[in-house]
Amino acid sequence: MTNLHHFVLRTRAYDHPHSARLVRALFDDQTERYGYADPFESDPAVYASPRGLFLVGYLDDVPVACGGYRTYDLRTRTIEIKKMYTLPNLRGHGLGERIITELERHALAHGAQRSILETGVRNVAALALYIGNGYQPTERYVRDRDPAINRAFIKDLAGCPAIP
Repeated sequence: MTNLHHFVLRTRAYDHPHSARLVRALFDDQTERYGYADPFESDPAVYASPRGLFLVGYLDDVPVACGGYRTYDLRTRTIEIKKMYTLPNLRGHGLGERIITELERHALAHGAQRSILETGVRNVAALALYIGNGYQPTERYVRDRDPAINRAFIKDLAGCPAIP
């Protein structure tokens, strides 16, 4: 097993090759799990600072996890966490928690007050990650989602530590 202490996060453009590879793996995972998935193509600018951020996690210089946020609503200072993914053999080791914590810290430092996200009922690891990190169930915010599958969550970022 690779030493998890060598896990490092790097800011990457959404269209960076490492980002693209992991986001495509997420797409394939979701398609296999649910029969469909949100498109993996996106405007890289929505994940660029200061209105967004995309992170890739590396273990011994190998890209193994990713996640990002984008501004969802400027008026309410809400960001949306998107494209969270960890290679299946490394799930349950806290890598996703490190990514989401850094995303929240960055968003808070750039004026965000709350975070929203969604996942599906069959993604048990993601549900545990989000609930374990203080996300609360909320009303669906994306139209035309299947209420039997999709779950939306919200978190007040005021209690998160800011970047020193």
